[in-house]
Amino acid sequence: MNVLFVCTGNTCRSPMAEALLKEKAPHIHVQSAGIFAHPNDSANKNAVRALAERDLHLAHCAQPVTEKLLKWADLVITMTEAHKQLLIDQFPKHKDKYHTLIAYSLGEEDSQGGDIIDPFGGDLLMYKQTLAELENYIDAFIHKLDI
Repeated sequence: MNVLFVCTGNTCRSPMAEALLKEKAPHIHVQSAGIFAHPNDSANKNAVRALAERDLHLAHCAQPVTEKLLKWADLVITMTEAHKQLLIDQFPKHKDKYHTLIAYSLGEEDSQGGDIIDPFGGDLLMYKQTLAELENYIDAFIHKLDI
């Protein structure tokens, strides 16, 4: 299975989600991208620190969402409903693959399900809180996939 996590700049939430899923389900192929990502931006330093405190190493270069990535992915998991809507607008032919992390993890694909908090510009504590939120939904995501 190929999973693509999508957020805004691909420097905070989606790379953290990618790192978590890779740790918890190493047999799943995972990538992340951003709707407005600048290619090769590094991950936010607080995202790297929050993961390091969990003994997870994040070597990451941001990448924008592309047609090639969307073709590769079996599931495209967004951090917010707005990200999902932007993907539907920009890449409508893949819309059946798009789900927010919260809605998919909770089994509420037809609802908006809520958004993962954006820690961008926040302190390390905010990144740790976002990481904890992500981990909660990643665990539910894995359980839903029954892997």
